[in-house]
Amino acid sequence: MDQATQLRNLIKSGQENKVSKRPLSRVITVTSGKGGVGKSNTAINLALQFKKLGKRVIILDADFGLANIEIMFGTVPKHNFCDLIYQGKEITDIITWGPGDVGFISGGSGIAGLSNLDRKYLEYIIQNLAKLDAIADVIIIDTGAGIADAVMDFLVASGEIIVVTTPEPTSITDSYSLIKALNRHPRFSKDNSKIKVIANRVGSEEEGKSLFKKLNSVVSRYLGLDLEYTGSVPHDDKLVGAVMQQTPVSIAYPSAKSTKAYEDITRRLMNMETEGNIRKRGMAAFFSHIVANTKKTHEP
Repeated sequence: MDQATQLRNLIKSGQENKVSKRPLSRVITVTSGKGGVGKSNTAINLALQFKKLGKRVIILDADFGLANIEIMFGTVPKHNFCDLIYQGKEITDIITWGPGDVGFISGGSGIAGLSNLDRKYLEYIIQNLAKLDAIADVIIIDTGAGIADAVMDFLVASGEIIVVTTPEPTSITDSYSLIKALNRHPRFSKDNSKIKVIANRVGSEEEGKSLFKKLNSVVSRYLGLDLEYTGSVPHDDKLVGAVMQQTPVSIAYPSAKSTKAYEDITRRLMNMETEGNIRKRGMAAFFSHIVANTKKTHEP
């Protein structure tokens, strides 16, 4: 029995043992074609806005080698995902609670070796991630930028992907390259994954919509995919100032233009859920897709 089959059986057996249906988190993956476009800022401020709307939120920082989330939160985590895997920590032990009562988990480098774990580790991780579904209504995954294998593993596993881009020609080109690489991935399903776009650092809402139309037109014509416009975030000196203060703009400047934009985008995302356009998979199922994908992709 291969590892992917083991994972499916583990999750299925865990669900069947429950008298009532266990809660499932909404997992949103935030990514970008290149670095420096405001991806982590977007993840943090969306998390804070979801929290303001009454949702329990946790961010998983999967941008390996960087510590953008903890730097922006001004908080250093005591533990990361490696400690869950190798040190026997509980899921609650590796959650650091930042400003606004939003939790975050540092991915460390542990997730990169998931395909090599044996059954007992997988059982333990799945049991803990099922607990995470009960702790958080929304889990936001902040991936690395670009088309590295580690990024693709997360995107392929996600049913809801947000691509952050800017009006810079290189950012638009890199966003297209990212979506193209994702579309070509053998385990990507356009029927099960929705790709949304946030236009960042625009001069106006009209510029944001124009940027989206250009990107969507090319993606639709050459890749046969339809993107969803989620909204735009304007140039804002207040946001720059908040970053320098290591405080999210949603907290530092509640009335800032960018804060209002994040509020609008989050309400739009909430409406999608209310209208029944979002299928919640939960974190345990998300994890199983990552492991199955990683193993298949990297097998000799």
